[in-house]
Amino acid sequence: MRLSDDQLRRYHRHIILPEVGEEGQHKLLQARVLVVGAGGLASAAGYYLAAAGVGTIALIDDDTVNLGNLQRQIVHNTETIGQPKVLSARKTLETLNPDVTVVPIQQRLSEQNIHDLIKSYDIIVDCSDNFPTRFLVNDTCVAVGKPLVTGAVFKFEGQVSVVIPGEGPCYRCLFEAPPPHDAFPAHEDGILGALPGVVGSLQATEVLKLILSLGESLKGHLLIYDALKVSFRKVRVPINPHCTACGR
Repeated sequence: MRLSDDQLRRYHRHIILPEVGEEGQHKLLQARVLVVGAGGLASAAGYYLAAAGVGTIALIDDDTVNLGNLQRQIVHNTETIGQPKVLSARKTLETLNPDVTVVPIQQRLSEQNIHDLIKSYDIIVDCSDNFPTRFLVNDTCVAVGKPLVTGAVFKFEGQVSVVIPGEGPCYRCLFEAPPPHDAFPAHEDGILGALPGVVGSLQATEVLKLILSLGESLKGHLLIYDALKVSFRKVRVPINPHCTACGR
């Protein structure tokens, strides 16, 4: 199926890349990605995935938009305060690119629903803001063989990693278990507003590379960004043979 004239214009800067071309753009349009969360990381990741023409983007989040979100969650705006985040985000992303189908899932991700939710998607993007969800997403992706792009932010620092089940370490190889519930009270600590934009954009880049089979992924590594020092550091993560998620 050929791209339409509008699509040829919209995705021109992709198509003229020899590594992408029309064939690659078709891959993007046919891809199905599930984004866990609809906050700061998901704002940037979702925006760039939609702009790139990723055909189906599902967003799962049970929260509503409030004024305090808008300092960093740019997929929402003042007019959508009080609305479910997934519906606010859907309007923004589908307005940006009508080629994209946004599937809003107004639920909290749990052990009871995660298997049914992720089975229809090619890649999972963890943009959650808490450790229990990150471990749940990691363990389930490893169990069912779904590629995972995970990101996190805290104050002035961000982290990104990629998990390819069976080909490298997982999130639990790096952090064996969630820290105590009160160790990182996410809703009480400050965060530089632009930081989720940097990390979410990196997550989107890793997703696009996976869809297009381009370059090297962050599989087996943790990329750490320090905004105050203006530094990136890539740390190798070894496979833990005793990992309770992916260990042999």
